[in-house]
Amino acid sequence: MKPEPKNLLKRINLVTPLIGFYDAPDIAHFKPLVKPQPRKHMCIFSFYKRWLKGETLHITKDNPGCGGCGYWLFNSVTRSRKDYVEFLVDDEGLKSSHDLMNQWLDYRQPYEPEYPNILIGPLQQEQYDYLKSITFYVNSDQLSLLILGANYNNAPSDPPPVIAPFGSGCMELVTLFEDLNIPQAIIGATDIAMRQYLPPDILAFTVTKPMFKQLCELDENSFLYKKFWDNLRKARGL
Repeated sequence: MKPEPKNLLKRINLVTPLIGFYDAPDIAHFKPLVKPQPRKHMCIFSFYKRWLKGETLHITKDNPGCGGCGYWLFNSVTRSRKDYVEFLVDDEGLKSSHDLMNQWLDYRQPYEPEYPNILIGPLQQEQYDYLKSITFYVNSDQLSLLILGANYNNAPSDPPPVIAPFGSGCMELVTLFEDLNIPQAIIGATDIAMRQYLPPDILAFTVTKPMFKQLCELDENSFLYKKFWDNLRKARGL
């Protein structure tokens, strides 16, 4: 049975659609589609407003939008390791040394798609089998609640339920999860290169399917229906 987020979204007053990351064999089920212009640098998050309109971004190894996305989502290498490190460190200033960036690149491996098509757009329950992650685009109050929800069933011996690792915005959608089969969430949209495409008060909370299920199962015994959340909603005029 597929998780149903209706009650959760109503309680957190989230009107922005949930955005799914799909690795799928057939694009016909995801129409209307939008694609990056070939051979033009286009961050996938420049399509954020199109997602809100119900459109789904279709990217492939040959047309990923930008070189970084091509590498991290398709393992497509377009420059030498030396050039890549120099770009990330010397041009973008993302690590304090070439050595640290090389260590990070050795540790982080690109996502390996199962199919030729990556699709990013509104959640489609009928394509749930091909879904890899789900992203909530939220304000700070909603983020706080979802972080609490991610911890609700977590024991000290379990993997950390919420992480905020270093990486690009597109990596935060899937690549930075070490295991998509465990309940875990990433606090995302923290890449300042892509934040220009989002409202300034919005962050991403990207979850694996097991975590999505847990969040959707929050019931009246949980904090979601208790006084702290009610008080906060009242303070916000909701």
